[in-house]
Amino acid sequence: MATHLDDDAKRLAELGYTQELERSWSGFSNFAISFSIISILAGCFTTFGQAWNNGGPVAISWGWPFISAFILIIGFCMSELVSAYPTAGGIYWWAATMGRPVHGWFTGWLNLIGLIAVTASVDYGAATFLNVLLGMLHKGWDGGLSFVFLLFLIIIALHALINIYGHHLVAILQNVSVWWHVFGVALIVLILIFGPDSHQSLSFVFTERINNSGFSNGAYWFYVLPLGFLLTQYTITGFDACAHVSEETRGAAMSAAKGLWRSIAYSAIGGWILLLSFLFAATDVKGINGAAGSVTAIFTSALSPALAKIVVAVSVIGQFYCGMSCVTSMSRMTYAFSRDRGIPGSRLWSKVNKNRTPVNAIIMGTIAAVVLTLPALYKSPTGTPVAFYAVVSVRLGGPRRE
Repeated sequence: MATHLDDDAKRLAELGYTQELERSWSGFSNFAISFSIISILAGCFTTFGQAWNNGGPVAISWGWPFISAFILIIGFCMSELVSAYPTAGGIYWWAATMGRPVHGWFTGWLNLIGLIAVTASVDYGAATFLNVLLGMLHKGWDGGLSFVFLLFLIIIALHALINIYGHHLVAILQNVSVWWHVFGVALIVLILIFGPDSHQSLSFVFTERINNSGFSNGAYWFYVLPLGFLLTQYTITGFDACAHVSEETRGAAMSAAKGLWRSIAYSAIGGWILLLSFLFAATDVKGINGAAGSVTAIFTSALSPALAKIVVAVSVIGQFYCGMSCVTSMSRMTYAFSRDRGIPGSRLWSKVNKNRTPVNAIIMGTIAAVVLTLPALYKSPTGTPVAFYAVVSVRLGGPRRE
Protein backbone atom coordinates (compact mmCIF):
# COMPACT_ATOMS: atom_id res chain seq x y z
CA MET A 1 0.00 0.00 0.00
CA ALA A 2 2.87 2.40 0.85
CA THR A 3 4.32 1.93 -2.65
CA HIS A 4 0.92 2.67 -4.19
CA LEU A 5 0.61 5.82 -2.11
CA ASP A 6 4.13 6.92 -3.02
CA ASP A 7 3.53 6.29 -6.72
CA ASP A 8 0.16 8.05 -6.65
CA ALA A 9 1.55 11.08 -4.82
CA LYS A 10 4.51 11.20 -7.18
CA ARG A 11 2.27 11.11 -10.24
CA LEU A 12 0.09 13.84 -8.78
CA ALA A 13 3.20 15.96 -8.16
CA GLU A 14 4.18 15.47 -11.80
CA LEU A 15 0.80 16.96 -12.73
CA GLY A 16 1.57 19.97 -10.55
CA TYR A 17 -0.30 19.24 -7.31
CA THR A 18 0.51 18.14 -3.77
CA GLN A 19 -1.38 15.36 -2.03
CA GLU A 20 -3.91 17.22 0.15
CA LEU A 21 -6.90 14.85 0.13
CA GLU A 22 -6.65 11.58 2.06
CA ARG A 23 -5.87 8.72 -0.32
CA SER A 24 -7.79 5.90 1.36
CA TRP A 25 -10.34 4.76 -1.23
CA SER A 26 -10.09 1.32 -2.80
CA GLY A 27 -10.61 0.64 -6.50
CA PHE A 28 -14.05 -0.78 -5.70
CA SER A 29 -15.03 2.41 -3.87
CA ASN A 30 -13.93 4.42 -6.89
CA PHE A 31 -16.17 2.31 -9.15
CA ALA A 32 -18.96 2.52 -6.57
CA ILE A 33 -19.28 6.30 -6.64
CA SER A 34 -19.94 6.46 -10.38
CA PHE A 35 -22.20 3.41 -10.23
CA SER A 36 -24.15 5.13 -7.42
CA ILE A 37 -24.42 8.43 -9.28
CA ILE A 38 -25.65 6.72 -12.43
CA SER A 39 -28.11 4.90 -10.14
CA ILE A 40 -30.61 2.98 -12.22
CA LEU A 41 -32.81 3.01 -9.11
CA ALA A 42 -32.99 6.78 -9.56
CA GLY A 43 -32.89 7.67 -13.25
CA CYS A 44 -34.97 4.74 -14.51
CA PHE A 45 -37.71 5.67 -12.04
CA THR A 46 -37.67 9.46 -12.11
CA THR A 47 -37.32 9.95 -15.87
CA PHE A 48 -39.30 6.95 -17.15
CA GLY A 49 -42.15 9.25 -18.20
CA GLN A 50 -39.82 11.19 -20.50
CA ALA A 51 -39.35 8.12 -22.70
CA TRP A 52 -42.91 6.79 -22.28
CA ASN A 53 -44.46 10.05 -23.49
CA ASN A 54 -41.89 10.64 -26.22
CA GLY A 55 -41.74 7.38 -28.13
CA GLY A 56 -43.27 4.82 -25.78
CA PRO A 57 -41.86 1.31 -25.30
CA VAL A 58 -39.75 1.61 -28.48
CA ALA A 59 -37.84 4.54 -26.96
CA ILE A 60 -37.05 2.37 -23.94
CA SER A 61 -36.53 -1.19 -25.16
CA TRP A 62 -34.45 -0.15 -28.18
CA GLY A 63 -33.40 3.35 -27.18
CA TRP A 64 -31.69 2.34 -23.92
CA PRO A 65 -29.17 -0.16 -25.39
CA PHE A 66 -28.64 1.99 -28.50
CA ILE A 67 -27.72 5.15 -26.58
CA SER A 68 -25.84 3.15 -23.90
CA ALA A 69 -23.45 1.84 -26.57
CA PHE A 70 -22.45 5.38 -27.53
CA ILE A 71 -22.07 6.40 -23.89
CA LEU A 72 -19.79 3.41 -23.32
CA ILE A 73 -17.58 4.56 -26.19
CA ILE A 74 -17.27 7.94 -24.47
CA GLY A 75 -16.50 6.09 -21.25
CA PHE A 76 -13.65 4.17 -22.85
CA CYS A 77 -12.13 7.44 -24.07
CA MET A 78 -12.47 9.05 -20.65
CA SER A 79 -10.92 5.97 -19.04
CA GLU A 80 -7.81 6.48 -21.14
CA LEU A 81 -7.66 10.11 -20.05
CA VAL A 82 -8.14 9.49 -16.33
CA SER A 83 -5.46 6.80 -16.51
CA ALA A 84 -3.02 9.35 -17.92
CA TYR A 85 -4.19 12.28 -15.80
CA PRO A 86 -5.69 11.05 -12.51
CA THR A 87 -6.68 14.41 -10.99
CA ALA A 88 -9.82 15.60 -9.20
CA GLY A 89 -10.19 18.21 -11.94
CA GLY A 90 -11.27 15.55 -14.40
CA ILE A 91 -12.60 16.73 -17.73
CA TYR A 92 -11.83 20.44 -17.30
CA TRP A 93 -8.18 19.61 -16.56
CA TRP A 94 -7.98 17.35 -19.62
CA ALA A 95 -9.50 20.08 -21.81
CA ALA A 96 -6.98 22.63 -20.56
CA THR A 97 -4.03 20.25 -20.96
CA MET A 98 -4.83 18.95 -24.43
CA GLY A 99 -6.31 22.23 -25.63
CA ARG A 100 -5.90 25.67 -24.13
CA PRO A 101 -6.55 27.07 -20.65
CA VAL A 102 -9.67 28.83 -21.94
CA HIS A 103 -11.06 25.47 -23.04
CA GLY A 104 -10.53 24.16 -19.53
CA TRP A 105 -12.21 27.25 -18.03
CA PHE A 106 -15.39 26.87 -20.09
CA THR A 107 -15.45 23.11 -19.56
CA GLY A 108 -14.94 23.57 -15.83
CA TRP A 109 -17.87 25.94 -15.47
CA LEU A 110 -20.16 23.68 -17.51
CA ASN A 111 -19.07 20.72 -15.41
CA LEU A 112 -19.54 22.61 -12.13
CA ILE A 113 -23.02 23.87 -13.04
CA GLY A 114 -23.98 20.39 -14.22
CA LEU A 115 -22.77 18.76 -11.00
CA ILE A 116 -24.69 21.27 -8.87
CA ALA A 117 -27.79 20.62 -11.01
CA VAL A 118 -27.44 16.85 -10.73
CA THR A 119 -27.24 17.13 -6.95
CA ALA A 120 -30.37 19.28 -6.94
CA SER A 121 -32.34 17.07 -9.32
CA VAL A 122 -31.43 13.78 -7.64
CA ASP A 123 -32.27 15.01 -4.14
CA TYR A 124 -35.48 16.68 -5.30
CA GLY A 125 -36.41 13.46 -7.11
CA ALA A 126 -35.72 11.49 -3.93
CA ALA A 127 -37.94 13.91 -1.98
CA THR A 128 -40.70 13.51 -4.58
CA PHE A 129 -40.63 9.71 -4.43
CA LEU A 130 -40.42 9.78 -0.63
CA ASN A 131 -43.59 11.89 -0.69
CA VAL A 132 -45.19 9.32 -3.01
CA LEU A 133 -44.19 6.54 -0.61
CA LEU A 134 -45.71 8.43 2.33
CA GLY A 135 -48.90 8.75 0.30
CA MET A 136 -48.94 5.00 -0.28
CA LEU A 137 -48.40 4.32 3.41
CA HIS A 138 -51.01 6.78 4.68
CA LYS A 139 -54.39 7.10 2.98
CA GLY A 140 -55.47 10.66 2.41
CA TRP A 141 -51.88 11.91 2.48
CA ASP A 142 -51.56 15.21 0.64
CA GLY A 143 -47.97 16.41 0.78
CA GLY A 144 -47.83 19.45 -1.50
CA LEU A 145 -44.90 21.20 -3.15
CA SER A 146 -43.93 22.95 0.08
CA PHE A 147 -43.67 19.64 1.94
CA VAL A 148 -41.70 18.06 -0.91
CA PHE A 149 -39.30 21.00 -0.77
CA LEU A 150 -38.94 20.52 2.99
CA LEU A 151 -38.06 16.86 2.41
CA PHE A 152 -35.57 17.99 -0.21
CA LEU A 153 -33.90 20.34 2.29
CA ILE A 154 -33.64 17.56 4.90
CA ILE A 155 -32.16 15.11 2.39
CA ILE A 156 -29.56 17.50 0.98
CA ALA A 157 -28.59 18.64 4.50
CA LEU A 158 -28.01 15.00 5.51
CA HIS A 159 -25.86 14.47 2.44
CA ALA A 160 -23.78 17.53 3.26
CA LEU A 161 -23.29 16.42 6.88
CA ILE A 162 -22.32 12.88 5.87
CA ASN A 163 -19.73 14.24 3.44
CA ILE A 164 -18.37 16.77 5.95
CA TYR A 165 -18.08 14.54 9.02
CA GLY A 166 -17.84 11.06 7.56
CA HIS A 167 -15.08 10.88 4.95
CA HIS A 168 -14.40 7.21 5.67
CA LEU A 169 -18.14 6.58 6.09
CA VAL A 170 -18.77 7.91 2.58
CA ALA A 171 -16.45 5.29 1.05
CA ILE A 172 -18.18 2.54 3.05
CA LEU A 173 -21.65 3.74 2.06
CA GLN A 174 -20.58 3.86 -1.59
CA ASN A 175 -19.74 0.16 -1.35
CA VAL A 176 -23.05 -0.59 0.39
CA SER A 177 -24.83 1.36 -2.35
CA VAL A 178 -23.50 -0.97 -5.04
CA TRP A 179 -24.99 -4.01 -3.36
CA TRP A 180 -28.23 -2.17 -2.60
CA HIS A 181 -28.57 -1.45 -6.31
CA VAL A 182 -27.70 -4.99 -7.36
CA PHE A 183 -30.03 -6.79 -4.95
CA GLY A 184 -32.64 -4.02 -5.09
CA VAL A 185 -32.94 -4.26 -8.85
CA ALA A 186 -33.06 -8.06 -8.67
CA LEU A 187 -35.87 -7.87 -6.09
CA ILE A 188 -37.88 -5.38 -8.17
CA VAL A 189 -37.51 -7.45 -11.34
CA LEU A 190 -38.68 -10.58 -9.50
CA ILE A 191 -41.65 -8.69 -8.05
CA LEU A 192 -42.63 -7.46 -11.52
CA ILE A 193 -42.30 -10.97 -12.94
CA PHE A 194 -44.33 -12.80 -10.33
CA GLY A 195 -46.49 -10.04 -8.84
CA PRO A 196 -48.78 -9.00 -11.74
CA ASP A 197 -51.70 -11.16 -12.88
CA SER A 198 -50.78 -10.56 -16.53
CA HIS A 199 -48.00 -9.11 -18.64
CA GLN A 200 -47.61 -7.29 -21.92
CA SER A 201 -46.53 -9.13 -25.07
CA LEU A 202 -43.12 -9.05 -26.70
CA SER A 203 -44.72 -7.15 -29.57
CA PHE A 204 -45.87 -4.36 -27.24
CA VAL A 205 -42.51 -4.05 -25.48
CA PHE A 206 -40.42 -3.91 -28.65
CA THR A 207 -42.69 -2.34 -31.29
CA GLU A 208 -45.34 -0.19 -29.56
CA ARG A 209 -45.09 3.55 -30.21
CA ILE A 210 -46.63 6.27 -28.03
CA ASN A 211 -46.66 9.97 -28.76
CA ASN A 212 -47.93 12.10 -25.89
CA SER A 213 -45.55 14.92 -26.75
CA GLY A 214 -48.05 17.19 -28.47
CA PHE A 215 -46.11 17.05 -31.73
CA SER A 216 -47.50 15.37 -34.83
CA ASN A 217 -46.78 11.72 -35.57
CA GLY A 218 -44.93 12.88 -38.67
CA ALA A 219 -42.19 14.13 -36.38
CA TYR A 220 -42.03 10.86 -34.42
CA TRP A 221 -38.78 9.40 -35.77
CA PHE A 222 -36.91 12.67 -36.18
CA TYR A 223 -37.92 14.67 -33.10
CA VAL A 224 -40.26 12.88 -30.68
CA LEU A 225 -38.27 9.63 -30.34
CA PRO A 226 -34.95 11.42 -29.76
CA LEU A 227 -36.65 13.26 -26.88
CA GLY A 228 -37.37 9.84 -25.40
CA PHE A 229 -33.67 9.01 -25.56
CA LEU A 230 -33.13 11.58 -22.79
CA LEU A 231 -34.08 8.83 -20.32
CA THR A 232 -30.82 7.04 -21.09
CA GLN A 233 -28.73 10.18 -21.47
CA TYR A 234 -30.02 11.52 -18.16
CA THR A 235 -29.49 8.31 -16.23
CA ILE A 236 -26.09 7.16 -17.49
CA THR A 237 -24.18 10.29 -16.57
CA GLY A 238 -21.92 11.47 -13.77
CA PHE A 239 -19.33 8.78 -14.36
CA ASP A 240 -16.65 11.48 -14.34
CA ALA A 241 -16.88 11.03 -10.55
CA CYS A 242 -14.22 8.32 -10.88
CA ALA A 243 -11.83 11.07 -11.94
CA HIS A 244 -12.98 13.55 -9.29
CA VAL A 245 -12.13 11.11 -6.48
CA SER A 246 -8.97 9.78 -8.17
CA GLU A 247 -6.77 11.78 -5.78
CA GLU A 248 -8.35 9.78 -2.93
CA THR A 249 -8.02 6.40 -4.68
CA ARG A 250 -5.12 4.01 -4.30
CA GLY A 251 -3.57 2.98 -7.62
CA ALA A 252 -5.67 5.67 -9.27
CA ALA A 253 -4.26 5.41 -12.79
CA MET A 254 -5.62 1.88 -13.08
CA SER A 255 -8.48 1.87 -10.57
CA ALA A 256 -10.20 5.03 -11.78
CA ALA A 257 -9.96 3.96 -15.42
CA LYS A 258 -11.54 0.57 -14.70
CA GLY A 259 -14.16 2.07 -12.40
CA LEU A 260 -15.30 4.55 -15.03
CA TRP A 261 -16.07 2.23 -17.91
CA ARG A 262 -17.32 -0.59 -15.69
CA SER A 263 -19.84 1.69 -13.98
CA ILE A 264 -21.31 2.50 -17.40
CA ALA A 265 -21.33 -1.08 -18.67
CA TYR A 266 -22.88 -2.64 -15.56
CA SER A 267 -25.48 0.14 -15.27
CA ALA A 268 -26.42 -0.25 -18.93
CA ILE A 269 -27.07 -3.98 -18.54
CA GLY A 270 -28.88 -3.71 -15.20
CA GLY A 271 -30.90 -0.69 -16.31
CA TRP A 272 -32.14 -2.42 -19.47
CA ILE A 273 -33.31 -5.45 -17.51
CA LEU A 274 -35.07 -3.17 -15.01
CA LEU A 275 -36.78 -1.10 -17.70
CA LEU A 276 -37.95 -4.20 -19.59
CA SER A 277 -39.57 -5.45 -16.39
CA PHE A 278 -41.42 -2.10 -16.18
CA LEU A 279 -42.68 -2.43 -19.75
CA PHE A 280 -43.84 -6.03 -19.40
CA ALA A 281 -45.82 -4.99 -16.30
CA ALA A 282 -47.34 -1.92 -18.02
CA THR A 283 -50.72 -3.46 -18.81
CA ASP A 284 -52.83 -0.39 -17.97
CA VAL A 285 -51.65 1.82 -20.83
CA LYS A 286 -54.56 4.23 -20.50
CA GLY A 287 -53.93 4.70 -16.79
CA ILE A 288 -50.19 5.26 -17.34
CA ASN A 289 -50.93 7.82 -20.05
CA GLY A 290 -53.35 9.53 -17.67
CA ALA A 291 -50.58 9.73 -15.06
CA ALA A 292 -48.25 11.43 -17.58
CA GLY A 293 -46.15 8.28 -17.90
CA SER A 294 -45.32 8.06 -14.20
CA VAL A 295 -43.67 4.77 -13.37
CA THR A 296 -45.63 4.61 -10.11
CA ALA A 297 -48.78 4.14 -12.21
CA ILE A 298 -47.31 0.83 -13.39
CA PHE A 299 -46.71 -0.38 -9.86
CA THR A 300 -50.08 0.66 -8.46
CA SER A 301 -52.00 -0.87 -11.38
CA ALA A 302 -50.02 -4.10 -11.76
CA LEU A 303 -49.09 -4.94 -8.16
CA SER A 304 -50.76 -5.35 -4.80
CA PRO A 305 -50.43 -2.29 -2.53
CA ALA A 306 -47.82 -4.07 -0.38
CA LEU A 307 -45.59 -4.99 -3.33
CA ALA A 308 -45.93 -1.52 -4.86
CA LYS A 309 -44.73 0.01 -1.57
CA ILE A 310 -41.70 -2.28 -1.51
CA VAL A 311 -40.70 -1.30 -5.05
CA VAL A 312 -40.96 2.45 -4.34
CA ALA A 313 -39.14 2.10 -1.00
CA VAL A 314 -36.21 0.30 -2.64
CA SER A 315 -35.98 3.10 -5.18
CA VAL A 316 -36.12 5.88 -2.56
CA ILE A 317 -33.19 4.40 -0.63
CA GLY A 318 -31.23 3.97 -3.88
CA GLN A 319 -31.90 7.62 -4.72
CA PHE A 320 -30.63 8.64 -1.28
CA TYR A 321 -27.34 6.86 -1.91
CA CYS A 322 -27.17 8.50 -5.34
CA GLY A 323 -27.57 12.00 -3.93
CA MET A 324 -24.88 11.38 -1.33
CA SER A 325 -22.45 10.38 -4.08
CA CYS A 326 -23.39 13.44 -6.14
CA VAL A 327 -22.39 15.75 -3.29
CA THR A 328 -19.03 13.96 -3.02
CA SER A 329 -18.27 14.29 -6.73
CA MET A 330 -19.46 17.90 -6.91
CA SER A 331 -17.35 18.97 -3.94
CA ARG A 332 -14.17 17.38 -5.28
CA MET A 333 -14.60 19.04 -8.65
CA THR A 334 -15.26 22.38 -6.91
CA TYR A 335 -12.14 21.90 -4.80
CA ALA A 336 -9.99 21.09 -7.84
CA PHE A 337 -11.37 23.93 -10.00
CA SER A 338 -10.80 26.37 -7.14
CA ARG A 339 -7.28 25.07 -6.68
CA ASP A 340 -6.62 26.28 -10.22
CA ARG A 341 -8.30 29.63 -9.47
CA GLY A 342 -11.28 28.93 -11.73
CA ILE A 343 -13.96 30.15 -9.29
CA PRO A 344 -14.33 33.50 -7.49
CA GLY A 345 -13.29 33.03 -3.86
CA SER A 346 -11.05 30.14 -4.88
CA ARG A 347 -8.91 30.22 -1.74
CA LEU A 348 -11.98 29.56 0.39
CA TRP A 349 -13.37 26.71 -1.71
CA SER A 350 -10.00 24.97 -2.13
CA LYS A 351 -9.34 24.68 1.61
CA VAL A 352 -9.40 21.29 3.32
CA ASN A 353 -9.95 20.79 7.05
CA LYS A 354 -7.85 18.77 9.51
CA ASN A 355 -9.54 15.58 8.21
CA ARG A 356 -8.42 16.55 4.68
CA THR A 357 -12.00 17.15 3.53
CA PRO A 358 -13.01 20.14 1.33
CA VAL A 359 -15.75 21.30 3.73
CA ASN A 360 -16.23 24.75 2.21
CA ALA A 361 -16.69 23.28 -1.24
CA ILE A 362 -19.34 20.91 0.12
CA ILE A 363 -21.25 23.75 1.82
CA MET A 364 -21.05 26.06 -1.19
CA GLY A 365 -22.23 23.37 -3.64
CA THR A 366 -25.19 22.25 -1.55
CA ILE A 367 -26.36 25.83 -0.96
CA ALA A 368 -26.12 26.50 -4.70
CA ALA A 369 -28.21 23.35 -5.34
CA VAL A 370 -30.89 24.61 -2.94
CA VAL A 371 -31.01 28.01 -4.60
CA LEU A 372 -31.28 26.36 -8.02
CA THR A 373 -34.28 24.34 -6.82
CA LEU A 374 -36.22 27.25 -5.25
CA PRO A 375 -38.53 27.51 -8.30
CA ALA A 376 -39.85 24.06 -7.32
CA LEU A 377 -42.08 25.92 -4.88
CA TYR A 378 -44.00 27.26 -7.89
CA LYS A 379 -47.19 25.32 -8.59
CA SER A 380 -47.86 24.91 -12.30
CA PRO A 381 -51.53 25.21 -13.35
CA THR A 382 -51.21 21.87 -15.13
CA GLY A 383 -49.56 20.15 -12.15
CA THR A 384 -46.42 19.45 -14.17
CA PRO A 385 -43.20 19.65 -12.09
CA VAL A 386 -41.86 22.48 -14.24
CA ALA A 387 -39.04 23.36 -11.85
CA PHE A 388 -37.81 19.80 -11.68
CA TYR A 389 -37.58 19.47 -15.44
CA ALA A 390 -35.84 22.84 -15.59
CA VAL A 391 -33.17 21.58 -13.21
CA VAL A 392 -32.86 18.38 -15.23
CA SER A 393 -32.41 20.46 -18.37
CA VAL A 394 -29.53 22.35 -16.76
CA ARG A 395 -27.94 19.05 -15.87
CA LEU A 396 -28.27 17.74 -19.43
CA GLY A 397 -26.96 20.99 -20.79
CA GLY A 398 -23.89 20.61 -18.61
CA PRO A 399 -21.54 17.66 -18.53
CA ARG A 400 -23.60 15.25 -18.34
CA ARG A 401 -33.89 12.96 -11.79
CA GLU A 402 -39.96 13.06 -10.40
